[in-house]
Amino acid sequence: MTGGAAARALTVVATGPLVLVQDRGRPGYADVGVSPSGAADRGAFELGARLVGNTDADAAFEVLLGGLAVRAETELTVAVTGAPCPVEVAGRPVGFAAPVHCGAGQVLRLGMAPQGLRSYLTVAGGLDSVRVLGSASTDTLSGLGPAPVEAGDRFVVAPSRQTGAGAVDLAPVAAPASGLVDLEITVGPRADWLDASSSLTGRSWVVGADSDRVGIRLDGPPLAWADHVRGTELASEGIVRGAVQLPPSGRPIIFLADHPTTGGYPVVAVVASACLDRLAQLRPGQSVRLGSGV
Repeated sequence: MTGGAAARALTVVATGPLVLVQDRGRPGYADVGVSPSGAADRGAFELGARLVGNTDADAAFEVLLGGLAVRAETELTVAVTGAPCPVEVAGRPVGFAAPVHCGAGQVLRLGMAPQGLRSYLTVAGGLDSVRVLGSASTDTLSGLGPAPVEAGDRFVVAPSRQTGAGAVDLAPVAAPASGLVDLEITVGPRADWLDASSSLTGRSWVVGADSDRVGIRLDGPPLAWADHVRGTELASEGIVRGAVQLPPSGRPIIFLADHPTTGGYPVVAVVASACLDRLAQLRPGQSVRLGSGV
C-alpha cells in the first residue's frame, strides 16, 4: 500500500462484512506450522486472474457477502468472479466474470450475491500488498499476511500484463449452488473412531453459523465416537484442506483454507479435491450431503 502519486492505484471506499487480500497462498510450510491459506475458492480466484491477464501469484480482494466499493485513482481493468453479485461502475451495471474498464475517479461497487458467499475482485497487474513467506494472503487463524481491508486503504496496482480489451474466458466456473450441495468424500484415515451407529453419509447436514475460513461446522444429530476409543487421546496428526474432523461434541468440522496444520481429533473422512471450492461458497443454514462418488 505504498507508492508515488503517479502509480496505478485504487482506494477502498467501503468494505461490507469482510474483505481480505488473497493470492494462491503459501504452500510448503506445514513443517513449521504455517497453513497454505490463499483464496478460499481457488477456481473463482484463478478465473479472475485469467480474465485480466494475471497469474495466481498476483493478489486480489476476497469479498464476503458483497459491500466492497473501490475508487480507481487511475484507469484500471478489473474482473469480478465467484459468488455472482451485482457489479456497478459509476452507478451503471457492468458484466460479471468479464473484463471491465474503470476510468480514473470512477467507483466500482459490489452488491450482495443471491447465492454463494465469496466474490473476488481482481485488478489487472495485481495488488501491491504485504508479503509474508512469499504470499500476500491473509491467514485468519495465524494472523499472517496483511490486515483485513478497511475503508480508506490505498493499494498500488502493478503494471498490467494484458494487452487489448480482454476476452470472454474459455474455461468458465459454475456459479455456486443455492440449495443442497453434494460433496464427495473419501472415508478415513480414522473412520474406525466413528461409532457403527453413526454415519456421515446418507443424511443432510446444515452449515453452522460459526463457520469461517478455518472450517465449516456441520449441524445435525451429533455423531458418536466408537466405544473402544472413548477416553482415548489421539496424538496430533496432519490436517489438510477438506479434512473432516470429529470432535467430542459430535459436530463434524470440514477444514478450509486457513486450517491448522495439525489436530488432535480424529479425521474420519476427506472431501474430494474437485469439491473443495464448493465448500468456500456454502452459506450458514445451507444444506450439505456427504457421500462416496456423489
